[in-house]
Amino acid sequence: MDWLPVTLVVVLAMGFTYTNGFHDAANAIATSVSTRALTPRIALGLAAAMNLLGAFVGVRVAQTIGGDIIDVPMGGVGVAVCAGALVGATGWNMLTWWRGLPSSSSHALIGGLGGAALAGGATVKWESILDKVVVPMLLSPVVGLVGGFVVMAAILWLFRSARPGPTARGFRYAQTVSAAAMAFGHGMQDASKTAGVVALALIASGNRPAGDESIPAWAIALSAVVLSLGTYAGGWRIMRTLGRRIIDLDPPQGFAAETTAAAVLYVATATGAPISTTHAITSAIMGVGSTRSAKAVRWGVARQIALAWVLTFPGAGIAAALAYGAIALVAL
Repeated sequence: MDWLPVTLVVVLAMGFTYTNGFHDAANAIATSVSTRALTPRIALGLAAAMNLLGAFVGVRVAQTIGGDIIDVPMGGVGVAVCAGALVGATGWNMLTWWRGLPSSSSHALIGGLGGAALAGGATVKWESILDKVVVPMLLSPVVGLVGGFVVMAAILWLFRSARPGPTARGFRYAQTVSAAAMAFGHGMQDASKTAGVVALALIASGNRPAGDESIPAWAIALSAVVLSLGTYAGGWRIMRTLGRRIIDLDPPQGFAAETTAAAVLYVATATGAPISTTHAITSAIMGVGSTRSAKAVRWGVARQIALAWVLTFPGAGIAAALAYGAIALVAL
């Protein structure tokens, strides 16, 4: 098979990665911007740079996407499955961005792979998805919620006698570090995921041997650069949701939320689990806000976000199945 279909998949993968960048930029910097620890452009530049660096550490996540979600068919059907998955996931990203809902780009991609695979008659590895996707998906928000509460409670106790003004200034400086750590974790998780889909397309097209779980270095590097560019473009709609609509954050709360979410991302990446940076930071913000009082968290907004989370798998899957059908009708 020639390289033209694979090139199309690479272009679609980079399109998804770009939308992932501006869709998820808010994950890394919304808290720092809302507390005025960083200006928006400085925060975006920092996030883009750390995304780029983090991308080269998250290869295990790419291997999960490339080898543990579906068995890609050989030939044009397999390439069309990859293309349909990317189109469906990108469409879901754009819809949730337009609505200002911080849904998961990662789960949109996995849902897209599943939907396109089912439409194309490919095998979906349900047991692997349950073990490596669904269980971490359910655990990570719980860990983020509890972790955010514990970290914030510890900060409140340690600084209970400190003067508010100097304490707030100190945590604004500390947020530069925590925001960088969060953006690095985002790069670890998200840059390599589309590289895994590119690897699947290369196998389906016969350009790589079946069963080869290695991820091409050029795909990782390209994804890293495109994710960084997308991040720098910014996702202001979602940034407002995370930074102000859930709770009104102050610098200590922002630091606690970012530190907690970054820790969740690092542990998940070490195990190869493709979790959502959106889930990690949103649940951490809720946990942090709960230390003030349960009423401090705007649970109505939280319910809207949770609904977007629940709908992501089927929504992206249906979109991907329709995209596969259109591609197959034209090209197969």
